[in-house]
Amino acid sequence: MTPPIHLLDEIDSTNAEARRRAESGDAASQWIVARRQSAGRGRRGREWNSDTGNLFATLLTLTAKPPVEAAQITFVAALAVADLFDAFAVPGVVSIKWPNDVMLAGDKASGILIESGLHANGALWLAVGIGVNLAHAPEGTERPATSLAAHLRTDIAYPPSIDAAATVLAEAFAVWQARWDSLGFEPILDAWTARTTGLDGPCVARLGHETVEGIAEGVAQDGALRLRIADGALRLISAGDVFFGSDAHGRAA
Repeated sequence: MTPPIHLLDEIDSTNAEARRRAESGDAASQWIVARRQSAGRGRRGREWNSDTGNLFATLLTLTAKPPVEAAQITFVAALAVADLFDAFAVPGVVSIKWPNDVMLAGDKASGILIESGLHANGALWLAVGIGVNLAHAPEGTERPATSLAAHLRTDIAYPPSIDAAATVLAEAFAVWQARWDSLGFEPILDAWTARTTGLDGPCVARLGHETVEGIAEGVAQDGALRLRIADGALRLISAGDVFFGSDAHGRAA
């Protein structure tokens, strides 16, 4: 069942609103969607560009899963965003870059931020924040960015409205979440791997306190990136800024 969608004209951050609702005791699964954010955030506290016409959405949900397992929901989110793009984009342009950046023709078109905390009822609340470039792409970003508007099928004149995009996203998310809940992580990881590029070549991972260079060797069963470094050791990367292929060579130079 798809949780209800609450569409707001403006909010500081849909993730911040989800946190407020969870910490006030709200236990209902729900989507919080805003037409505009005044203080959107990306990973590592970065500002998330909030141009009007793009989608800013957060799923607030509770889970009995332990935190390590609950973190797998980021892969569920990436698959749902990929399905959203597939509904409107030129065939063959949608891919995923580890762990959850959904790309259009190789350029970033969305971002996902997962936050969590302990609910008053003892469950873990999850805020699955998703930003999707529907109509606009930010300029001056570290990596090239694009929008769905630049990759629409020829039979579609305009990107979907925020309302329509939120509905498609929520329905796709519900399908993948149900599969994850009933069948476990393996089918999610298989579907995610089928859409993901760069998992078998040069890779540079910036981890905050260090930069690690090596050859990507796919992902572990929990979704961590397997990185073989120069001395032959295998590093498992759970989070970080990762660059693949020719982009990795530039980052390592």
